[in-house]
Amino acid sequence: MRLNKYIAQAGIASRRKADQLIENGNVKVNGVTVKEMGFITTEGDVVEVNGVVIKPVTKMEYIILNKPKGYLTAMSDDRERPVVADLVSDVGTRVFPVGRLDFDTTGLLIMTNDGDVANRLAHPSHEVVKTYRALVSGVLSPERVAKLRKGVDIGGYITKEAYVKVIKQVRKNTLVEIGIHEGKNRQVRKMFAAVGNKVLELERVSIGEIYLGRLLQGHYRKLKKEEIDFLKSL
Repeated sequence: MRLNKYIAQAGIASRRKADQLIENGNVKVNGVTVKEMGFITTEGDVVEVNGVVIKPVTKMEYIILNKPKGYLTAMSDDRERPVVADLVSDVGTRVFPVGRLDFDTTGLLIMTNDGDVANRLAHPSHEVVKTYRALVSGVLSPERVAKLRKGVDIGGYITKEAYVKVIKQVRKNTLVEIGIHEGKNRQVRKMFAAVGNKVLELERVSIGEIYLGRLLQGHYRKLKKEEIDFLKSL
C-alpha cells in the first residue's frame, strides 16, 4: 500500500495532506524517516506520524454534523476553544472534518475517517455545489443578485457563476439562498460584502446530494448508503 494511502486510511489526513507530512519529514517507517513520494509499505511495517504509531482503519465512518456557532472546524485547539471533534467524541472512531465552516457559520459539515473520500470531496476539480442560507443586511436588489450570479471580485479572485435565490424580506434584512462551486476562505461572506450586503447569519444546508434537513445543531447522523455512494462517485 502506498504510504500516503496508509496514512489516509488511518484517519490522520487526506492523501494530499499525507504527502505534505511525508515531504516535511513527519513520517517514519520502521524507525527511518521517509520522504519518498510513492513509497510502498508492506505487511508488518511500523508507520509513525509525528512519533505516534498509526494503523489503517478497516471500518469507514461517514457522518454529517450540524455545526453550531462558536466551534472551530478542527480536531483540537491550543487555545482550548470548542472544536467540532468535541461534538462527535462518541462516534467510536476518530473522524475528521472535510473542508471547514468558519467560527460563526452553522450547518452541514461532513466528517469521516476515509481520507480518499475526503480528498476527492475537497478537490476543486469536482466542483461540488455547496448551498447556504444567509440572512444579510438591507435589501438584496435584482442588480446585486445578478452580480452575485455572474461572479464578483472578492479580493483578487473572481467567483464563478453562482445560484442565488431571494427567499423573503425579514424586516430590514433579506433571507437568501446561494450555491457556490468553490470553497475560498469566507467566500460567501466576501461575496455579499462585494455587493454591499453584510452577512448577519450563515448556514450551510447542503453539499451536493447530501442535505442537512432537520438535524438539530450540535447533533450528528450517519450518512445513508446513497449519500456514501454519492461521495465515492466523485
